Amino acid sequence: MAPTQLSLEVTPAARLDVIDVRARAAALHGEALEAYPRCLYYSFHTTAGYLPQSLAARLDRRGVHPYIDVFRSLFPEGAGYRHDALDQRTDLTSAQRPVEPTNGDSHLAFMAGGLHACVSYVMRRPGPVYLIDLDGVNGATPRRRVTTLVGHSREEEVARTRIEVPVSAHPIDAVNLKERRLGLYDELVAFLNQHAVEKGRIRLDLAPGEQHASLTVNEYEPLLMRHDLADVLRNPLRFATEKARNALIDPVAVPQKTIEYAKYDFVKALNRIVDVLGLGETRLERLIARAMGVPASRFLRMKRSVSLLVSDQQTPGQSSIVAGTYQSPILVQWRRPQRAARVVDVTLTRFV
Repeated sequence: MAPTQLSLEVTPAARLDVIDVRARAAALHGEALEAYPRCLYYSFHTTAGYLPQSLAARLDRRGVHPYIDVFRSLFPEGAGYRHDALDQRTDLTSAQRPVEPTNGDSHLAFMAGGLHACVSYVMRRPGPVYLIDLDGVNGATPRRRVTTLVGHSREEEVARTRIEVPVSAHPIDAVNLKERRLGLYDELVAFLNQHAVEKGRIRLDLAPGEQHASLTVNEYEPLLMRHDLADVLRNPLRFATEKARNALIDPVAVPQKTIEYAKYDFVKALNRIVDVLGLGETRLERLIARAMGVPASRFLRMKRSVSLLVSDQQTPGQSSIVAGTYQSPILVQWRRPQRAARVVDVTLTRFV
């Protein structure tokens, strides 16, 4: 049975919305995908994505909102993100600035919360598949969200290669793998073109020896990456503290009070997910509790691998890497490596 690819458009009902894409697809297309053992889900957005199936199964519907609230407490809306200083954004036109959403918090929560643009689910496991939207409305206007689903029987490896990603001498750095001058994305396209893969994915993994780094798929906006994300990696309570500072009336009491307010909100959100899921004194709870005094890299769910969808849907017989307008694979580091480059393993697979 050949793979089946479907596109689904959804409309969020709120800024934070959790949408059961599996149920929506079944309502529109019947059991077209349920006959397949596996299904790949791809979000074309940088503030709306999926959790890996293993984590999603542990959370279920009751736990998704509390889980996301942990990261929303770290990155509250309107906490002075440089990404939201629209007048400083050189990537925006004069027409875009009045309508551009201020959503620095949503980008950071997406990356820190372990959301993926691309996930693969085993379909024999019952239950929903949630698209988690962190920025579903802009003002009073719902945003248009599109996701692609690819049902397939299995996934087979086609080829492997390696790329070297140059990094700066700065301990904290973010490298856009789509940056034209690097030529890395062109390498991925050339690698794909060497093989006949109609539908599949390219998986990027940090090589086993690479430490203190992660991969994500998000918007490479300079103010977001060079300032906001860098601030979080240095101090995970940076924006939670800023929000608390703005809420206080007594400026003399700000320094210590803001830290305590930020910790209180974070612990309150953590306790909520612990209570809802009945986790008790679990490793997750102990880990995040310890993380209050260490760099964000120790506890944020920064990923070592990401996947990019490959499809010939747009031009049959001619595959390409499918991505949203603002999506880029990004390498993030929080400690300088011994060499001036990091190694990423690339695996091309085919859906059959």
